[in-house]
Amino acid sequence: MKKVDWDKRIQRAVALAERHPSAAEVLAFYRHILDFQKTLCADVASLSLSAAGSEASFRERLDLDIAMRELPLLLSLVQRRGPSKLALEAAEISRVSLEQQRQMLQSFLLSTDGNEPVSNAFFTRVLFQPYAERLAWAMTSRSADSSTSVCPVCDARPQVAVLRPEGDGGKRFLVCSFCSTEWEFRRILCPVCGEVDHQKLPRYSAEDFNAVRVEACDTCKYYLKSVDMTVDGLAVPLVDEIATAPLDVWAMEQGFNKISLNLMGF
Repeated sequence: MKKVDWDKRIQRAVALAERHPSAAEVLAFYRHILDFQKTLCADVASLSLSAAGSEASFRERLDLDIAMRELPLLLSLVQRRGPSKLALEAAEISRVSLEQQRQMLQSFLLSTDGNEPVSNAFFTRVLFQPYAERLAWAMTSRSADSSTSVCPVCDARPQVAVLRPEGDGGKRFLVCSFCSTEWEFRRILCPVCGEVDHQKLPRYSAEDFNAVRVEACDTCKYYLKSVDMTVDGLAVPLVDEIATAPLDVWAMEQGFNKISLNLMGF
């Protein structure tokens, strides 16, 4: 697994905001979140290296105390820069007791497989993801090559698929919605129900997003988006996934459910 390049994500968010005015507002906010996570990642670098050798489960290795320490900064940032709904949530969280805030974070870590919806998911994901990504990178002894439908490192569901150039074509990978681990996955296979009939695995694209498409399944009615690096080699899958919200709107209008909502909640 490659080390996370936070500057590359930030630069991509800026570039896509200029290219897609409809996504400029959400990408501007996302850029602030990326700046926050970049700083947080630097703070947890040494801790994640020591946690990599622990025998505890992946989520048990994440540091709750660091998240509690950084939570007030995140709440302040969201109240200043975030959309109204998130700003209101941040204000509400800031008014509850420290024990209640800790319980909010703890409930996220106690979720059994990383896929259960929890309240205030945005805040918990923002705080824990930098640590999770750094920890996943440090766990070099664990192979990220897997044909499973969930992350081989932390067991969370995939956020997005990515097609990376290989030979005359491309190889498909899934990207974890929590720790951002990539693992190889068959191109004609539904990550949810295992459907392999290509006629039941439709793909949809839009002219405005030539490198991103919807990969759906008519059997289970789930979908995720796929970023084709053979079309746009500058794409950053997690950022491009957020910038293409109109594809999510279209997919949901067709009756499909997303495998994992992204950090922005769509």
